Amino acid sequence: MTTASTIPISTESEAPWQLPYRGTVGMVCLIIAEAAIFAIFFVSYIFYIGKSLSGPTPREVLELPIFGTICLLSSSITVHWAVAALRKDNIRSCALGLASTVLLGGIFMVSTAEEWYHLIYEKGLTIRTNLFGTTYYSLVGLHATHVIVGLILLSIALFTALTGRIKEEHSEKLEVVSLYWHFVDAIWVGVFLVVYVIGR
Repeated sequence: MTTASTIPISTESEAPWQLPYRGTVGMVCLIIAEAAIFAIFFVSYIFYIGKSLSGPTPREVLELPIFGTICLLSSSITVHWAVAALRKDNIRSCALGLASTVLLGGIFMVSTAEEWYHLIYEKGLTIRTNLFGTTYYSLVGLHATHVIVGLILLSIALFTALTGRIKEEHSEKLEVVSLYWHFVDAIWVGVFLVVYVIGR
């Protein structure tokens, strides 16, 4: 007498493992390298806090850049929205999300430029004034450079969206750009805490 087996046998084959998108891998590697560079600048800034032999000091000249910070961090939401829209082949919403991201990033850069103008021409703080000036402009300037690069990439993506050259199949490439932008925003959180909170 034979008995039927009661062990369930799955007839569905597992989905084959696929290599991650090479653009994503490349961006992750770049972000790791850039994060290491920023870590060096953070440590340097913290090490030299309070060691300037002359003024002005951070407490005397720095103000919390609340508005610029809100704009930059909000841009992470809009770039995520743009990528999500492109995955659904909603080009119009994608373009709107990219335009919003570029606008918010541009506002942040304008606020940074206004802060630097105030520090240089009204407070007399330059990169050569003291250790504070040297470390401040090095760290904040490094971040501003990354913001500019991100804005260039996002502006190119926005142009392709407005001209109808971007399609759903380009969503992975746009996600790579968004990863860079999220990194820039995350680094600003560190800059804000180190320079404007701990450093004051």
